[in-house]
Amino acid sequence: MTANEIRSAFLNFFEARGHKIVPSAPLPNQTDPTLMFVNSGMAPFKDCFLGNKTPIAPRVADTQKCLRVSGKHNDLEDVGMDGTHHTLFEMLGNWSFGDYFKEAAIAWSWELLTEVYKLPKDRLYATVFGGDEAENIPRHDKATAVWEAHLPSSHILWGNKKDNFWEMGAQGPCGPCSEIHFDMRSDDERAKVDGASLVNQDHPEVIEIWNNVFMMYNRKADGSLELLPSRHVDTGMGFERLCMAVQGKKYTYDTDVFTPLIGFVEAQTGIKYAGSFERSAKTDIAIRVVSDHIRAVAFTVADGLLPGAAGAGYVIRRILRRAVRYYYSFLGVKEPMMYQMVAILAENFGDTFPEIRQQQDFVAKVIQEEERSFLRTLEDGLRRLDNIEVTNGEIDGKTAFELLDSFGFPIDLTRLIAAERGLTVDNIGFEAALQEQRDRSRRDAQKQVGDWVVLRDEKNVQFVGYDQLETRTSYVTKYRTVVIKAQPQFQMVLNRTPFYPEGGGQSGDKGTMSFGSYKDKTEVVEVLDTKKENDLIYHIVDHLPEDISDETVRCQVNESRRRLVENNHSATHLLHAALRQVLGKHVQQKGSFLDETMLRFDFSHFAKVTDTEIAQIEAIVNGKIRENIAQDIRNISIEAARESGAMMLFGEKYGETVRMVTFDPSYSRELCGGCHVATTGSIGLLKITNESAVGAGVRRIEAVTALGAEQFVAAELVELTEIRSLFPNPKNLAKNVASLQDENKQLRREVEKMLEIQASALQHNLRGQIIDKNGVNFLATLLPLNDAKAIKTLAYNLEKEVGNAVFVFGCVSHEKPQLTVIISENLTKERGFHAGNMVRTLAAHIKGGGGGQPFFATAGGSDSSGLEAALKAAETMVL
Repeated sequence: MTANEIRSAFLNFFEARGHKIVPSAPLPNQTDPTLMFVNSGMAPFKDCFLGNKTPIAPRVADTQKCLRVSGKHNDLEDVGMDGTHHTLFEMLGNWSFGDYFKEAAIAWSWELLTEVYKLPKDRLYATVFGGDEAENIPRHDKATAVWEAHLPSSHILWGNKKDNFWEMGAQGPCGPCSEIHFDMRSDDERAKVDGASLVNQDHPEVIEIWNNVFMMYNRKADGSLELLPSRHVDTGMGFERLCMAVQGKKYTYDTDVFTPLIGFVEAQTGIKYAGSFERSAKTDIAIRVVSDHIRAVAFTVADGLLPGAAGAGYVIRRILRRAVRYYYSFLGVKEPMMYQMVAILAENFGDTFPEIRQQQDFVAKVIQEEERSFLRTLEDGLRRLDNIEVTNGEIDGKTAFELLDSFGFPIDLTRLIAAERGLTVDNIGFEAALQEQRDRSRRDAQKQVGDWVVLRDEKNVQFVGYDQLETRTSYVTKYRTVVIKAQPQFQMVLNRTPFYPEGGGQSGDKGTMSFGSYKDKTEVVEVLDTKKENDLIYHIVDHLPEDISDETVRCQVNESRRRLVENNHSATHLLHAALRQVLGKHVQQKGSFLDETMLRFDFSHFAKVTDTEIAQIEAIVNGKIRENIAQDIRNISIEAARESGAMMLFGEKYGETVRMVTFDPSYSRELCGGCHVATTGSIGLLKITNESAVGAGVRRIEAVTALGAEQFVAAELVELTEIRSLFPNPKNLAKNVASLQDENKQLRREVEKMLEIQASALQHNLRGQIIDKNGVNFLATLLPLNDAKAIKTLAYNLEKEVGNAVFVFGCVSHEKPQLTVIISENLTKERGFHAGNMVRTLAAHIKGGGGGQPFFATAGGSDSSGLEAALKAAETMVL
C-alpha cells in the first residue's frame, strides 16, 4: 500500500462506522494560549472534551497535521539523528465525544490493523495503565479485559503514568491510555529476545504505532485532576510510523512519505543517501533533516504563519535555518534549495491538504527568501568568525552567544567551524550568556494563570453583540486571576455578553459592567479588553466587583469606539476585494489588525504596490463607500459558502455553519465573524497611509477611515500649505522642490570635488610624515577631514602609493570621534596584523567600539579627548 492508500484506508474504515471525516485544523494554534502549535490530534477538540463546545458530530475521524517543536513535546533536536522522530507529522485519529468508549475503540483498532493493514498479530503488543496511587487513579482493568479477547496475556503489558497516562500539556484534558506497539525485528532476533521486554525501551524496531486515550480528567492549573462531564475516546496513530510498519520498512524515511524528498536532495547535491544512523554520517543526517524540515516549514506557511523574529514565527524560522545550516555545512549547497521541494509536497499531499497546492508559489517564494537571507547570515557569520579575537585557541563564550543572538549564527555551526580551524568554544561562557537571556525572557514573559473559579456551571457564552451593545440581565459564571510580570489581571466570563472578543484581526470591545446589588449602590467595573480562549469569551476588567454573584449585571459596550471599529473592519473587506481587482487574484489575506484608529492589512504579493495602483485601489474602495451598499450577513453551511465563491482564509478553521458577510455579491463576499457597518456609506472615506514589505511575498497596507481619514487629510493639507509658503511661486510646488533638489545635488558634487582636492593635497603632506616602525611604513595622525568616504579614499590611495603600511587616522565628524585603520594585505598575512582587532582595542580610548576586516576597519566613539591617546597607543601595537 502507498502512503496515500494507507491514509485513505483509515478514513474510509471509520467513515463506514459512522464517523464524520473532518479536515485538519491549521498548525498555528490561534485560540489556545497554552499551545503555540497543534501538537496532537486531540488539540483542536480540546473544548469538546472540556464541555465548552458542542462537537460537530458524536463520532469524528481525521488526519491532523501536528508540530512538536516547542513546550513539553519538543522533538526538534532528535530529528535526523534517528529513523522515527519528526518535527511535523500526521496523526490519524478517531474520536468519540460521549459516545463509544474502550471496548469499541480497542476492537476497531485491532480490526483495522490486522484485517485491513494485515499486520501480523503475533508482532502486536498492547500496554494499559497500571494506576497511580499518588493521584488516586485506578488501574485500567477494563481495557485489559477487552484486550484479552484479541491478544495473549504475554502481549498485554502494564504501563506507568509516564507511558500510559496521556496529557497534552501542563493543563487540559487527559486520561489513561492503551498503546499499541509493533515489533518489526527479524524472526531470528525475535526468537532471541522477547518483544515484550523491548516495549517502551526506545528500541528502534519495537515502536508505538497507535494510542487509544480514554479522556476522563481535566488537569487544572494547580496540578489537581477533576472528572470531565463526559467520557471520550481520543486515538492517535502516527501516520509515518504506520506507513513504516505496513510497508515493511525499517525507518520512516524509507517510506514513500519521504523518498521523493530524499530523491530530490540526492539529485540536487549528487550525494547518495546511505541510510546510516551513525553520528559520523553527517550527509545522511543532513538529508534527513532537510527532508523532514521542509514539511514543517511549508505546511505552517501554507496555514498562514510566516517565519518571524519572535514567538511561533521564530520557531518556524529556526527550523528552516537548522535545515539550511545542515545542507550548507554537510551537503555543500550554497544557494537556496528547499523552496524547490514545495512542488513535491503539493503533488504528494495536495489532495489531503489542499492549502499546500493552492498556495504552492507563495509558500515557495517565502521559503526561498528565508533561505537566501540566512545564507547571507551564514556568510556574514563566517566573516565575523574570521575577525574575532581568539585567546589561547578558544573563542570567547559571550562572543559565540552574540553571533547567535544578534546574527542568528547557530552555536553548533560556530563549534564546527572552530574545530575545523583547530579552535574550541568557551561552552561554559556561552551557556552562561544563554541562560542569562533565558532568565531575562522568562522575567519579561512571566505569566501565572490561575484556575477558573466557577460560580455557575454553564458551558457556553451567548454572544449578542452583533445586534445589542447593552444587556441588563447578564451574570458572571466564572472568574480567575492571571499574574503577568507580577501584575494581576482579572478575567470574568458572563452567561451572555455584548462585548466582541478579539478575533479575525478585530480588536476586542471595551466598555463597562455595572453591578447593582452591592449595599444598594452601583459598582462600575471597567472592561479593558475582551478576548477568547478556545471558544470561551472572557472580559479583562480593572478589578473584581464586591458582589460578583449579582444576577443583574448591566453590560455597556463603548458604542462610539465600536462604530469606528466597524468602519475599519468593513473597509478591510472592501480593500481586500479592490486589491484582488487591481493586483490580481493571487492576492490572499495574510494577516490583519484593526481598532478604532486604523486598519492594517497584510496580503500575498511579490512586488511593491505602485503609487498608481494605490490610487486605483483607493478609488475603487471609495466608490463602493459612496454607493452606500447595505450589508448582507447570513449564517449558511460551509458547502453553500464554497459554492457562492466566498473568500476563505488559509489558516482559519471553519465549522459546518459559517457567517458570510457580503457587500455587493459581485464585489465582496467573505467568511467573517466580525462586526460591520449597516451600509458602506458610514465609512465615509478610506485613505491609504502606508505601503510596505512585511516579509518574502507579503506586503502591508495601512489605512484610516471616517474621522481618522478626515484628520489625516487635514494634517496633510496643513503641512502642504506650510511647504508652499516657503516658495516664492507656491503654484508650481513640485517644480520648485525638484529645482531645490537639483541645486542640492550640484552643491554636493562641488563639495565632494573640493574634498578630493583637499585630500589630494593632504596625501602629499602625509607621505612626508610616514616613519619606519619595525620595518613597516607607519603613520598615526589626526586628519582635518570629517567625511568618512573621503578619509577611506585617502587611506586606500596612500596605502596603494606607499605599500607595506599600517595607517591609523583619527578625526572628529559631526562632533563624534572616529578612527580608521588600514593595513597592507601582505602585512595581514606575514605579520598577522588585523585592522579589526586593532581598531577595537583603540576604540576604548574614545569610549566607543568598532571592527572590520583584517586590512580595513573603523570605529566611532563619544569622547574626542581620547583621540591623541588612541593614536599614541597605535604605535605600540606595531611590533
